[in-house]
Amino acid sequence: MNEIELIEKNQVRDDIPDFSPGDTVKVVIEVRETVGSGQKKTERTRTQAFQGTVIKRQGSGARETFTVRKVSFGVGVERTFPLNSPIIKSVEVISRGDARRAKLYYLRERVGKSAKVRRKKAESKRST
Repeated sequence: MNEIELIEKNQVRDDIPDFSPGDTVKVVIEVRETVGSGQKKTERTRTQAFQGTVIKRQGSGARETFTVRKVSFGVGVERTFPLNSPIIKSVEVISRGDARRAKLYYLRERVGKSAKVRRKKAESKRST
């Protein structure tokens, strides 16, 4: 293991659940806003949720990012989040998607039902 990997090992978060492209996730982030102008500037923080389909994950270690896409008022919105960023408060997997690709860029051209990813079927637990 080289020196960079040793440094990054301490920065990787372990509270993020395992998810992959095609999954529907809810990302809760902390937004910092500056209110006012001049001498009366104040900074406040609030939490904001972004729920959509993961269309890609890229990178590894402390530099890993993932992109989430949602349709808001008929307009497609994509947002890329650094996986190990301190502004991410939580990531919750809403549903698992059955995707055969690592990058789901084809969803950008789709509209309506065809823009959805099939849900992964639940694994049945059989006792023998």
